[in-house]
Amino acid sequence: MRRTIDGLSINYIEAGEEHRGDEPLLLLLHGWGSRASLFDGVIRFASSRYHCLAPDMPGFGDSDEPGASMDVDDYVDFVLRFLADVAPDEREVILLGHSMGGRIIIKLCARLHSGQDGETQAVTPADGREAVFFSVPKVILTDSAGVKPVQSKAQGARAARYRVYKAVLGYTGIAKLFPGTMEALRRHFGSEDYRNATPVMRQTLVRVVNEDLTPYMPLVTQPALLIWGDLDTATPLSDAARMEELMPEAGIAVISGAGHYSFLDAPAWYNSILGSFLNIK
Repeated sequence: MRRTIDGLSINYIEAGEEHRGDEPLLLLLHGWGSRASLFDGVIRFASSRYHCLAPDMPGFGDSDEPGASMDVDDYVDFVLRFLADVAPDEREVILLGHSMGGRIIIKLCARLHSGQDGETQAVTPADGREAVFFSVPKVILTDSAGVKPVQSKAQGARAARYRVYKAVLGYTGIAKLFPGTMEALRRHFGSEDYRNATPVMRQTLVRVVNEDLTPYMPLVTQPALLIWGDLDTATPLSDAARMEELMPEAGIAVISGAGHYSFLDAPAWYNSILGSFLNIK
């Protein structure tokens, strides 16, 4: 399905429409370099009870790329506009996020405040638009990002070399004479995600991954289920432990033998854990 949100054509998956209004909406947010369709197995399982929505975020999957780079707050604002457009009558939204999707959820929950009726909560967009009213009864973070990684010695040395080479190219004027050299340097030292991204999404990646979200985690006061693969190297299990420590109502469920995509590596186990948390038979 498609919807135009702020001039961008956004692809999304919708399932379980027959449960609209009976239970909270389940909104699924994918990670960096991913797409909503990777949640197909989770959506098939959860849509037996819940109305489910899963957008391809701007710049990913079959959705349009944004005209300018985005940060985490920009993605939160996008989610609010998406909900206001696609599901304006939903007043309870359960949030499930994988990897970068977890970043968005943490920042969104940090913006929740008491609504006009004293019960419904409101989320205020950072772009100054009117607040969007809904409550978040539960949160599921799957192999979530948000804890800024500590550089290893090797990574620190590599970063230092990049800074030296960048300074040399700038100081000598080579960067101005041959503009492609700076981009070649960035591609050489950048991660695989960085190398595979377009210029706009490279800037987005830098803005997203460099934000430490641990100061916002105590504001995630909802019951929060942290589902993690014990072999996850992108967002290691120690990140989950840090989140559990900082989030007042968080608990970890570890899936043995699963990596960063625990819901794909062990789908039956993952859905069993999710079903217990969301009361899905």
